[in-house]
Amino acid sequence: MIRIAIISFPGNNCEVESMRAIRDSGMEPLYFRWNDDVARLRDIDGYFLPGGFSYEDRGRAGMVAGRDSIFDFLRQEAAIGKPIIGNCNGAQILVETGLIPNAKGLEMSLAKNVKDGTATGFINEWVFITPTCAPDRCCTANWDGPMHVPIAHGEGRFTTKDKSLWKALLDNHQLAFSYCDELGNPAPDDSYNPNGSEMAAAGICNPEGNVVALMPHPERTPNGKAYFDSLKEWIELHKPQSVSKPTSQQANKLVSLPRRKPKHVELFIDTIITNNEERTVEQAAKRIAPSLTLKQLKYLCVSTGTEESVLGSLLRFNPNKEIAYIRRGETWTKWNADTKQEEHTASMLQEGTTLLRRDDLETQQSGVCYVCSGVSQEDLCQSELLAIFGNPNSSTIELL
Repeated sequence: MIRIAIISFPGNNCEVESMRAIRDSGMEPLYFRWNDDVARLRDIDGYFLPGGFSYEDRGRAGMVAGRDSIFDFLRQEAAIGKPIIGNCNGAQILVETGLIPNAKGLEMSLAKNVKDGTATGFINEWVFITPTCAPDRCCTANWDGPMHVPIAHGEGRFTTKDKSLWKALLDNHQLAFSYCDELGNPAPDDSYNPNGSEMAAAGICNPEGNVVALMPHPERTPNGKAYFDSLKEWIELHKPQSVSKPTSQQANKLVSLPRRKPKHVELFIDTIITNNEERTVEQAAKRIAPSLTLKQLKYLCVSTGTEESVLGSLLRFNPNKEIAYIRRGETWTKWNADTKQEEHTASMLQEGTTLLRRDDLETQQSGVCYVCSGVSQEDLCQSELLAIFGNPNSSTIELL
């Protein structure tokens, strides 16, 4: 019997329905934790990365899991032709590994959802999808649409800053699945596109068709059985290659970051309690720069006279667990939440090199600061390390 390993990372929560869907299509699922011995995978025919919130989406969805050492093994499995399927969080992870779309590094992002140019937040609804490639082009596309399936994600928008990439993917038929209407017509505009994904993309495959990233959840409904039937048929027809092909990665390079000039009034909000996202992002960065230490702060740029109203709102600042610092040019103060007054203090940014990440949907007025110590600015500005702090296809990083 065909055996499919379900690779589960901390925070995933769709393993049960994924195992059921695999079993219902006549295959045998194997539950595999991310840190199990890969020797258990010796006789596995394919891999499935389930949905959920691996590492609580800290940093961004899929960022931490996509850099796990298990992908040293899975890249080789993909290279010999074994299928690797990622649904929802699994898709986010595959994009972060660079296996999608072309196994050439971080070429895309699954960014925050957008509708009519405005961020929507988390989306939980039913949509229609349809294959937009030939039935034999992709290992899960051998069926006719439309397929009615649920989506449940906050970051599902396929996007890239390399607009020539879309032409290449379309020419090579790697846009495997699109959102569509109830008749199966691919979305001509935003009317059938729930998250603002470019090209109305619901799923993308690699050039060989054996690696697939799909945002909707066919495993959560009997409507999705054809998706998994297609996977079974593909494995029956495609035997792994005896010699693996080399897996290419984008070269690590030095990135020249712009420096952000101090604004009139800037707020830097630190946490009193342990910041779990800060610690997780730091641990991910330490895989590349072991000596790095990290301080993460929220960043807000406000107009003169509004800083007190911002710091008086629990939606923006919680004095029970946060500390706020204010910068005006080169002058720093600390906000006393009890007296509602400012106190002079030293710079919060003197401990190391400070990066400011602003996601594309954010205005100039907000972002996340990373104060990085224990590593030189030149080493910090290596593309591989900067990609921990922000996906270059959906965010901008500046030096402060």
